[in-house]
Amino acid sequence: MRPVLVAVSQRVDAHPDRGERRDALDRRMTAWILATGALPVPVPNTLAEAHALAGWLDAVRPAALLLSGGNDVGAEPVRDATERSLLAWAAEGSRPVLGICRGFQMMAVASGGTLVRRVGHTGTRHGIAPDEGPARTVNSYHDFGLAGLPPGYRATALADDGTIEAVRHAERPWEGWMWHPEREPAFDRADLDRAATLWEAAPCGR
Repeated sequence: MRPVLVAVSQRVDAHPDRGERRDALDRRMTAWILATGALPVPVPNTLAEAHALAGWLDAVRPAALLLSGGNDVGAEPVRDATERSLLAWAAEGSRPVLGICRGFQMMAVASGGTLVRRVGHTGTRHGIAPDEGPARTVNSYHDFGLAGLPPGYRATALADDGTIEAVRHAERPWEGWMWHPEREPAFDRADLDRAATLWEAAPCGR
């Protein structure tokens, strides 16, 4: 069976000195997805705005979705629109979704959740208590967290201060993590294995 093709959302970086707004993806994220055994395909943010996303998805035929980090939710409306459309596509086809940091937040907001500011979670490391496996330490780069669990989700990891650090959907193969697995000096085996298990839920015939 060929590797799962994962559509990956991209952050928007502004370069006013050149009059450019660029889609961008950390090369470490590409390396991390490859390490899970999948193949990443970045999604251009202008597709939804140009009403061309459905055609792109039909041509590329990814089997899963990863919503990457970067940009606060609401800061880049074009990216928000792209990711909302991608989530609708994933829901319609029962495709796996993994949200990383901002991607996790977008999943929550799209499901009716609310974000609140979190102090002490930017540029640091802290412990988490997963519901599966031992306690561990993760990186943290987020200014916002969940005010509570959005409908359909349960918490699968909490930070030391009670912040929700990971969620899983009750019915869909969807998960969200607040840490950045791609930014670890050595990729954590538990993260790689968990993502690989998630990709296994991709529809047959991919």
